[in-house]
Amino acid sequence: MKIKISRDRGVEEYEVSKGLTLLQAFYEIKSQIDNSFSFKGGCRSGICGVCAIRVNGKEELACGYKVQDGDEVMPLKYHRVIRDLIVDKSKAKDTLKTSLAWLHQYNKTDITIEQEKLTEVQSDCILCSSCYSACPVLAVNPDFLGPFALTRVYRYSADKREGDIKASIDEVQKNGVWDCTLCGECTAVCPQNIDPKMDITHLRGISSQFGYSDPNFVAMSFGF
Repeated sequence: MKIKISRDRGVEEYEVSKGLTLLQAFYEIKSQIDNSFSFKGGCRSGICGVCAIRVNGKEELACGYKVQDGDEVMPLKYHRVIRDLIVDKSKAKDTLKTSLAWLHQYNKTDITIEQEKLTEVQSDCILCSSCYSACPVLAVNPDFLGPFALTRVYRYSADKREGDIKASIDEVQKNGVWDCTLCGECTAVCPQNIDPKMDITHLRGISSQFGYSDPNFVAMSFGF
């Protein structure tokens, strides 16, 4: 079974055993074929998110993807490549700081199980950066906050224990909720079944409650 891997020195083809996950194939290549091959692996069970890569143009976790003959493997997009499939995720994770995606003012209150479930899925984000890599907006606007940061903002905005929702909402107006095209590519690749597209849609509604609106409307004539 042959796979192609994009490396620093170009695309290289390797013969690997059948029935392996991509991460297992990486370890086989490194131990038996080329010990200079560089990649990241962690929990091997889809929890840590460090092994995220692209396979045939789509973001996947290497530990959960079963190798198919002819697969083409590449590093994540919009990340600085350190070596081979290892990328620097610091710029992507800095969006959490820029968007102030955390609890600002604790509001002591009781919450029901139903209210807790409103943000249960969003709390499962493993920061694998798959959604960030899949987002086409970043190709034209590298300052876009990206899907997982906006999902994190929504997670706290929808939490009754947050006493200062506006703090984060103010920070996601520029390069944030209105820049998203709602294409759904982020939702399609999330290994945790999070729906950033819908989270961003909800954030637009919350933004409207604070008097914000899509700035692109200003440039639209609507036929008048």
